[in-house]
Amino acid sequence: MSEIEKQALRIGVFLCHCGTNIAGILDMKQLGEFASHLPGVVQMAENLYTCSEPGQQEIVKLIRENNLNRVMVVACTPKLHEVTFRKCVIEAGLNPFLLEMVNVREQLTWVHSQEPQLALEKAKDTLAAAVARANLLEPLEYIRVPVTKKALVVGGGIAGLTASLDLAEAGVDTILVERKPSLGGRMAQLCKTFPTMDCPI
Repeated sequence: MSEIEKQALRIGVFLCHCGTNIAGILDMKQLGEFASHLPGVVQMAENLYTCSEPGQQEIVKLIRENNLNRVMVVACTPKLHEVTFRKCVIEAGLNPFLLEMVNVREQLTWVHSQEPQLALEKAKDTLAAAVARANLLEPLEYIRVPVTKKALVVGGGIAGLTASLDLAEAGVDTILVERKPSLGGRMAQLCKTFPTMDCPI
């Protein structure tokens, strides 16, 4: 843990307009004003597209200039850009796990597009909860764990048999477990199957 990460909480909040996806519904000025008064927040910035190259560079710049030790990006789903923003945090010299993302696009503006005032209140609550979570963020380290190339398939029906064969052909040591004395499951109870009318086993 670096000296900056050990210091008292210094959170930077980065609001993304996402074009009009977010800013077309939420009053970003009001949300920014609210964010700037939350405990631990020392820096607040807005961007038209925070995921763009200029937006990313502004995050890096403001982390360094303000000695931020927690970063909060208020934008879209983490699935889309969490890796992008973690790279920014790393570039600025912080642990990537000191990033908190707040999804106000998919979970808020897209579902409350007809209720801008209620959407704003929900955004404020979501932001306050995220700041509380940021208080608990700790720097983590990536670890490597050895993996044993072995699989256990439970059930010797058609699905279990197929999975076992596919795994074995891929070079995985496979154990198939079946509770009944014979394999095949329901298929073993049939005498003919369409279209060939062959025995299924």
